[in-house]
Amino acid sequence: MSTPLDPLVVSEVRLAMVPGVGPRTRLALLAELGSPQAVLGAGRSRLLQVAGVGPKLADKILAAGELDAEGELATACRHGIRVLLPSADGYPRALREVHDPPAVLFTRGDLLAGDQIAVALVGSRHATRYGLEQAERLGQELARAGVTVVSGLARGIDAAAHRGALAAGGRTLAVLAGGLLKLYPPEHRGLAEDVVANGCLIAEAPPRMPPMSGSFPQRNRVISGLSLGVVVVEAANRSGALITARHAGEQGREVFAVPGPVTSRLSRGCHGLIRDGAKLVAGVDDILEELGPLIEAVPKPGGGETRSVAELGLNDVEQRVLQAIGAVATEVDRVVQESGVPVHRVLATLSVLEMKRLVRRVSGALVARV
Repeated sequence: MSTPLDPLVVSEVRLAMVPGVGPRTRLALLAELGSPQAVLGAGRSRLLQVAGVGPKLADKILAAGELDAEGELATACRHGIRVLLPSADGYPRALREVHDPPAVLFTRGDLLAGDQIAVALVGSRHATRYGLEQAERLGQELARAGVTVVSGLARGIDAAAHRGALAAGGRTLAVLAGGLLKLYPPEHRGLAEDVVANGCLIAEAPPRMPPMSGSFPQRNRVISGLSLGVVVVEAANRSGALITARHAGEQGREVFAVPGPVTSRLSRGCHGLIRDGAKLVAGVDDILEELGPLIEAVPKPGGGETRSVAELGLNDVEQRVLQAIGAVATEVDRVVQESGVPVHRVLATLSVLEMKRLVRRVSGALVARV
């Protein structure tokens, strides 16, 4: 005997399947009518009173009963796809706190607590060799520093970022514009399976819904919402990556950009971001040092309980640096000497340990265990 479906989940999925009901329209409908069930049960005249709802959209909402939400949920179950509402324990905390969080998340793979320390790498689908090299390099270096890499599984920069994280044995999250069973681009099916094994595929569209043109900008706010910061690796002036950077700014995330040749069309967007205040990225240290103060936004592992190095999942370099730091203030030069780790790696590792709330900066040259 099958388990009865949660009526709230069914209503949220059905509302998500209505063409034209994006995150902002959904918020307006809920503000006016109170719940997804009330929205789906409202009359035409009542729907037309909601800001942004015209006659055509009202008719689509009225016809929502014909949409097979139960079938989508059954399909999700058969394919091992998890369905998360914002009230669920597994729903990403950072995403829950943005202005317009997805009403429903469909996930395949695992979302871990450590994924709260995440950075997005985004950029052009038509990347140059230089851009691909930088995306893969940064993906590897972030993963080695214990940071989860977030991107959109698209061609070009996105795929290079995921591959870099995977090559370093790290975690990566891929946010799709369509449903998880309508993978786009189709040639990234193998890459998607690698992401599932080492992270998670995420979508707010039901599993069988194909990606539409308006889905990609909507998807971009999820990429930024999952991350502490967004790094634009390569982007022309009208690139979708710049939309992700704009969402990041609106969500209070840090914005970074990788500079490129001044003659490159695909670097103009990055140069514009840097001109307007984005942090210039030449290497992973530029990202980690900027994100260090954001550790207050990341809960301490284990809710404040003491945990061993093994439980925290520290790599060899992180362990060596941590063991060289005492409970009282320790000079960074002494940490370098006792750990045997090069100074540039020590500085980057200290930023990671700060984000994990294991050490604190006493001054520019002194650190101590928390």
